[in-house]
This record gives sequence, C-alpha cells and structure tokens, in this order.
Amino acid sequence: MERFIRRAEPSALNLHDLLEARDHYYVHIANLPTVIGTAVGRYRIRQRDLNFSSPEFTPGDIDLGPRTLDNSDFKPWSWPCVLVFVNEWLDKETIARHPELSVPPVLYLPDGRQVRTCPILVEKRQNNLPPAETTAFASDNFGPGFQVYVADQGSTRMGVASAIVEDGASAYALASRHLVADVDPGSAVFALPRGKRLDIGRVTSRAVDTLPLQEVYPGFAGRSSRLTLDAALVKLDSVASISSQYVDVGRMGELVDISADKMSLSLIGCPVFSVLPGGHRVEGIVHGLFYRHATLGGVDSLSEFLIGPRDAGQSVETRPGDSGAVWFWDHIADRKPRPDDAPPAKQTDAAGDDETYRPLAVQWGGQGFSANSGGPAREFVLATSMTAICKTLSVQVVQEWDTNQSRYWGKVGHYNIGYAACFALQSPKAQALFAANATAIGVSDQDIVAKRLPSAKQKTQFIALADVPDLVWRSSRGKDKANHFADMDEPGSGRFAGKTLLDLWNSDISSRDPQVWNEFYSSIDPDRKPEHRGALPFRVAQLYEVMVEAVREGHIDKYVCAAGVLAHYIGDACQPLHVSYLHHGQPHDEGDDKVHAVYEDDMLQFAAVEVVGGVKQRVADREPLTITRGGMAAADAVVSLMRRTVAELPPAEVVEVYQRVRGSGQSSAMWRELGEKTLNRMADGAITLATVWQSAWTEGGGDEPGRFTESELKIPIPVELLKKLYDAKSFAESKWLFEMSVPR
Repeated sequence: MERFIRRAEPSALNLHDLLEARDHYYVHIANLPTVIGTAVGRYRIRQRDLNFSSPEFTPGDIDLGPRTLDNSDFKPWSWPCVLVFVNEWLDKETIARHPELSVPPVLYLPDGRQVRTCPILVEKRQNNLPPAETTAFASDNFGPGFQVYVADQGSTRMGVASAIVEDGASAYALASRHLVADVDPGSAVFALPRGKRLDIGRVTSRAVDTLPLQEVYPGFAGRSSRLTLDAALVKLDSVASISSQYVDVGRMGELVDISADKMSLSLIGCPVFSVLPGGHRVEGIVHGLFYRHATLGGVDSLSEFLIGPRDAGQSVETRPGDSGAVWFWDHIADRKPRPDDAPPAKQTDAAGDDETYRPLAVQWGGQGFSANSGGPAREFVLATSMTAICKTLSVQVVQEWDTNQSRYWGKVGHYNIGYAACFALQSPKAQALFAANATAIGVSDQDIVAKRLPSAKQKTQFIALADVPDLVWRSSRGKDKANHFADMDEPGSGRFAGKTLLDLWNSDISSRDPQVWNEFYSSIDPDRKPEHRGALPFRVAQLYEVMVEAVREGHIDKYVCAAGVLAHYIGDACQPLHVSYLHHGQPHDEGDDKVHAVYEDDMLQFAAVEVVGGVKQRVADREPLTITRGGMAAADAVVSLMRRTVAELPPAEVVEVYQRVRGSGQSSAMWRELGEKTLNRMADGAITLATVWQSAWTEGGGDEPGRFTESELKIPIPVELLKKLYDAKSFAESKWLFEMSVPR
C-alpha cells in the first residue's frame, strides 16, 4: 500500500515549504512549554550518528541523547527542516506519558508535504554581556565601521555606523534605530576619530523598527510575524573627509542582493565575517533563517539571519554596542569547503577581486545559547539583510567615496566641463556631432545635480569619457600619471634659476620641448621620479594630433574618443592646484595636504547646483577663441589657459582659504570665497576645450563639402566602440615626459 501514499522527498523541500509548515503549526509549537525559539534551516546531525560522516547512512533509530549546538552540525546532505530550540530535552518515557509536550518530528501540510523538525537543546543566556569598549580610531576620516554616539537623558548610547548611503538628494550614515530611538530629530550624532569628538551628522525621522514579514518578502508565509530591521538614517553634516570604505575591511563591494525570489536555503552555511571596532575580526556562518527570537501578544518577532560560529564549540564574540556592524560574505572562505564537506553553493563575486567584499547583513542584536546548565554561552548574531534595509529606507550604499586616496579635479568638475563644451562648437557639423555624443563625453546637468556619476568600480561598463583618465587609466596605465598636471609656477635651478615653466614657455619657443622640461625638473631634483614630472601640455598636443588624423581617415569614433578624454586634461589645466607646485598645499606642511581633495571634489559636490547653472551661463556669454592649427598650437592654448587660471585664482589663495575656514562647513565657506572665480575658470576651460575640438575638426577636414553630413553626425557613436578604444593601451598611448617628442 506504500506506493499509494504521497511521501515528499525531504531534500526537495525549499524555503517556502519550511516557512509554510512553521506557520501552519505556529499555535502548536509556540504553546509547547519547552520551546524558546524556532528558525528554518538544515537538519543538525549528531556527531555520533553514522549519517554525520556520510550521506550513504540514514539517521539511526538509536537514542543518541540530547542534540546540542556542540555535538551536532549540518551537512550538505542535511534535510531542509524547522529548527526548534528547546530548554528541556524530553526522554522517551516522559514523551510516552505526555505526548502533548513533545515537538512533532514531522509537520504535515494539507497537500501531503512533510517537513522535518530538528529539536536542539539550549539554554538562553540570562545575564547581559558587558558592553563593547570605546575605540579611538587612528583615521582622520569618518566612515563605516566607526563607533557612533548619541547623548540622551543624561547618558550616551553607542553603536556602529553600517554604511554611507544616499537617496539621490542627501548622504547619510546608516545606523541602528535603537541608537537614536526617541531622540529628537536634529540632535547631534558624533564619532571619535583620533579620540577627538567629531559631530558627523544629525538624527532624522527616517527609521524603521519592524515590518510585517510579507511586506519585506511578498509570498513568504508568516502569520502575525514581523521582521526586525532596526535601522535609521543619520544625515551627514558634510561629505568632506568621509570615507565609504568599512574600517579594516577593504573596498565595499556590491550588496548581496536578497529578495523573495533569491532567498533560499543555499544561504545556510554561507561563510561571513565582520570587523568590529578595534580591528577585531569575527568569523561565522549562517546557521538559520527567520529565527523567531520573541513573541508578544501573539506577534512573532523574526531575525532574518541567525549567524553563529563556523566550528562547534566556538562563539562569535560580539557585545552590546556592536549593533550596526556589517557582516560581509567571505567569498574567499567560500572557495574552501568545510572539513569533510562537499563544496558549498557559491555566489558570484561581481567585482572579481579578493580585496572587494560584498555586504550581506547588518547586525542589530545577539543571542547567547549554552548546551549545558551553567556552561559557557555560545554567542549568535541576529542580523537583517542590507538589501531589505536599503529597500525599506529607499537608499543605496555609496561604494566609491574614499578620502584616503588621492582625488583629482572631482567628477563634478570634469564631467561638467566636458558636457558644457559639447554645446560650444562653432561649425554646424561639429555642433551636430558633439550634441549627439554629449552624454558619452560628459554627464548631463540633471545627473550631476542628482550625483548620478560613473564609478571607478564600473570598469566592465562604459564610463563617460571625460573622466576615463582618472577612473580607468590611472589603474591601467601607470605612465598616464604625469599627464594630469604641470607645476608651472615652480622655480627652477641651475641654468633655469629664477625662471618657471610659465616664464620659459612665454620667453623662449625652443623651451616648448619635452626634453627641455625634463631638464628643468632635473635641475630642481635630479632624482625626481617620472610620475612627478608633469607633462600636461604635451599630452594635449598628442591628443590633438590623434583627433586630426582620425578626422582625415574618417574614423569618427576615434575622433570622439580622443576628444572625450582630452576633456579631462584640459579640465585639469583650469584647476589652479593642477598647475602649481602647491598642488597639495605648502611643501613639507602636512596640515594642508587635503586642500586638493576638499577644493576640487568636496566643494564642488557641495555646490553642484550652482556649478551646473554658473558654468552653463558663463559658457553661453563668452566668445569662442581663435581657431588654431597643429598640436603645439593646441598646447599653447592650454598653457594660456593655465596662465589665466593662476592669474585670476592663485593657488596660494586656495590654500590660504582652506587653512582659514577649517572645521564644520568648510566646503560651504570655501565656496563662498572661491566659488565665482572657480566658475570662471571652469567656463574658460570649457571654451578652450571646445576651441581645441573645433580646431582639430577643421584641420582634419571635417567641415569640407562631401566629407560628412549633419544627419549622419547626429547619430551617437555606440558606447561599445568607444569603450573598446579606451581599453586598448595602444590608443592614444600614455608616455612619460622623457619619452615624448615635439609634434610636427
């Protein structure tokens, strides 16, 4: 008769089946006096069971005694099941006398599906652990992983900043909701970089405590179940000196995307790690999903992840105050099977980089279990997926702000100059071509204001050309480093004594030679490295020749690609700190090293709206420059731009203002003093760029009758072709100054 009875294969069950079974038996299990919590996961096999070492053996019927966290583990062949945590193990005699007290071994669903239960004997830790200690961070730059503090009712609460997030309008630090619960919006949140209090932001009303499970995961069974998210947004006072990188972890990668369609039992056993304040690395694995940690008034409170130790007998050592810590997918450990296990199911590391780590979950609480009365507790972490938090709060994680790395004429500047120049061409054909390709060269005004800018992490995707030299070539072309600047105001020595590169360029045409410049740099320091010998004007001359040749040969894609990357270098030429030996403040004075980043990146991001409107208006009001001919004429036009730049906005003035307005609101204060002159310089850069583009187009014969039609030029160049060009190192090859020669 067995063949006529439906028996579901246990290994074929999925997460939906387990949640449905738990929900179906909710009243029965919740009312058992020994049950203290449930989760869904995989069956924990006792180590003494033959099934523990091989799937060829089936679980035996012999009495192996209580199953504990120390004497059991799950295996790749473990059944999907409902984990039931109990505080008393009932022997067979007790169950025989009181069967109503036992956890049912199988949960039967109406359609015949059978879901196993897995009772585990534990004892909840009764005493609170001591709180985490305050850590003084050595970094000057606040970022994720820092402890954050809120003062309320005469005491101070402590948590961990999870990530830097944004909603398209503002940037926030993500933190635990209970850190700021009932604190008045606008109250200060502070951190302790180098042990000194720094107000990093303000409490907002945007927070979430719990939500119905089905609201976060549509289709998941969870009657009267609420998922704990425990997250809040702290609006940052300033993005200056903010890092997006988690302390002591590495680069923040893409989120592990978790949704109702993607959440599965493959997450059980997933290796994860966190780095807690103080640099303490804690490793674990996912032991269970949707752990019911509390019930009140008939409503279950669920934790999306139950994270525990990787090996029996160990613990994940966290303390109160660690809430907000991020748990990352340990993709390196995931390549190594656990002892005696088959390789676990792997996820794809989108970045393909061992130094990039993808956040999976945010810790909000902990749970201590012990196997024996009075024994040491094994700590488990309660956490919520970063995806669920970001989706609920309508924010996305910022991956690319890293003030610990050098930054060059921020994206706002480069992309705005490149985009504005696309609408300042002089001939109808050139106007048609650049208007059609404006968003391949720069970024639209609307996207700049909304901070929708390309990222260096998007190298597999097309990156708008005006910042390719920074976002792509700085890592793929080492020799391009010296093409972004020239120290035009630095005094020479020896035969160049008393003269600067600007002086030489103006007074002696024969000095307009890369080898003369190389001698000039050697006169100051014979050991100066090639990357510190700026070659910007000669890079412009080189790209000009590439553009002319491309037009002559009818290769419009090469012309547009060369023109797009040229926007970067001419954009550098109108930034005063790119054409001065004061590029990072006064030499040998560490106190103003950050002036470069604060001026060109933080200040422009702060004033993005004013930048977009101000540059556009100034470009429209200015007359075009005179058309030139030849690469060195283009270089001369750029040196003239440099001369006008340092005349209107001396580099020393930028450094002086930076030093004088230190502290909160520095970007705003710098903009008030330097904004108008900066807008003038950017507009001058855009006009110079458009003139050089037009000159190369004209010299190459682009306006000659019969060469090109306006209708064909209005068709945008496919970005795939442009990416293929800039990814080829042979295209507009980057060279050191001493390898360059004077164009024709």
